[in-house]
Amino acid sequence: MTEAPTSPATRSPGSEPGGPLIDWHRVAELRNEIGAEHFDEVVALFLTEVQATLDRLPAHPGSLQELSEQLHFLKGSTLNLGFERLSALCEAGELAITAGLGAPLDPELLRRCYARSREEFLAQLPELRAA
Repeated sequence: MTEAPTSPATRSPGSEPGGPLIDWHRVAELRNEIGAEHFDEVVALFLTEVQATLDRLPAHPGSLQELSEQLHFLKGSTLNLGFERLSALCEAGELAITAGLGAPLDPELLRRCYARSREEFLAQLPELRAA
């Protein structure tokens, strides 16, 4: 018996979703939209901004509103560049805060997911550039 997939709204915010780390179709789409000559610049800015935001995530947030805003930023940024699993985690955390469940997300879970996603992304990037 197979288990039905869960949406970010029904998944436990403390658990990591399944599925691919990177949506390579989205990555290729973005590269085509902005052009190969600007893609590397966008990637560098994305990696810097996401890392800086993750570094600022507190272990015990004082302001759920501020955490929700950080998660919203991360969700949009990561979805735009195809970091699918990380975006789903951010969405789950943002929805949990909106639903009044507090801040059940472990920032380390986000950092680990980002590290794995970044590693896969950078490893496959030369192949994308060659295409």
